[in-house]
Amino acid sequence: MKIVSLFSGAGGLDRGFEKAGFKISWANEYDRTIWETYKSNFSKTYLDERSILEIPLSDVPDCDGIIGGPPCQSWSAAGSQKGINDPRGELFYNYVEIIKTKKPKFFLAENVAGIKHNKHSDALNDIFQNFLKIGYNVSYQLMNTYDFGVPQERKRFIIVGYPASYDDFFDMPKKSKAKLTLKDTIYDIRNKAVPALEKNKPNPKTKIPNHEYMIGDFSSMYMSRNRVRSWDEPSFTIQAGGRHAPCHPQAPKMEILEKDKRIFVKGKEHLYRRLTIRECARIQTFPDKHILKYKSLIDGYKMIGNAVPVEFASRLAKQIKKDLNRNSNKKINFKKKGKLYNGEDRNLPLL
Repeated sequence: MKIVSLFSGAGGLDRGFEKAGFKISWANEYDRTIWETYKSNFSKTYLDERSILEIPLSDVPDCDGIIGGPPCQSWSAAGSQKGINDPRGELFYNYVEIIKTKKPKFFLAENVAGIKHNKHSDALNDIFQNFLKIGYNVSYQLMNTYDFGVPQERKRFIIVGYPASYDDFFDMPKKSKAKLTLKDTIYDIRNKAVPALEKNKPNPKTKIPNHEYMIGDFSSMYMSRNRVRSWDEPSFTIQAGGRHAPCHPQAPKMEILEKDKRIFVKGKEHLYRRLTIRECARIQTFPDKHILKYKSLIDGYKMIGNAVPVEFASRLAKQIKKDLNRNSNKKINFKKKGKLYNGEDRNLPLL
């Protein structure tokens, strides 16, 4: 089945869907610092480098599914939180318009947990209503990727739509019983990391691609809480800023000095370093063959921090494939308005 990928980034969703047997036939990414990374990892996929606002709908190919995560900064607690009032927040409507025109068998949209904040409730409901009006049944749920084969506490808001004529809804995949830890994920490369060069330029001495960490001071905000997880725990959320990357688990947890102020354990200061980009990529469940290209580590951390964990994407994709196979004999039409399904509370009535 052919997939159109929007706001593709470093390709976490795309690699996850490929892993589940889908084909990414066309992708779109406007950030020029990502282009080389995407092209080198998805050589058979056409990458449109224009802004989604500049792409005629006729240039987007017909497809079986559309996936993507419209920019999350306007909804994120770490961003502006302007939501739909931010031009980046408005891109959700462009996403809806493409779906309306292409009429795929399914769509999947991923975003940060902050989109569920009360201040965004009207905007989110309006987005839902737009999906329903164009004839899709919509399922939504806030999910922690740690429950789905990812060694990281990372909450994401997932929206999946099927044609209303299916009279069916996406049922979120089952949670994993076994949980992954940092030791499962990055222990084998613990002694091979190298620091970035001056001004956080890539270090050519790294023997493992992207296994280099950002250098520089730790801000007062960074030092306001513990940034270390132990080997037997999952990682903190991998963020898009390298300066906010968690510390490596070789270090002991930071000590409390006073309210909102932590310190590194005395005598152990040399153990505190940020996770490398490769370690972050592994925590995001990217395979080591997925190599990121950048001229500054700042761009590398941004790419991997904004990505969807590959294993999480794969499990979503496998469930979608099951659902599509179950409905393969049904006719597709978009004549009736869709319904809304809250996957977090299955006792709630459909809207």
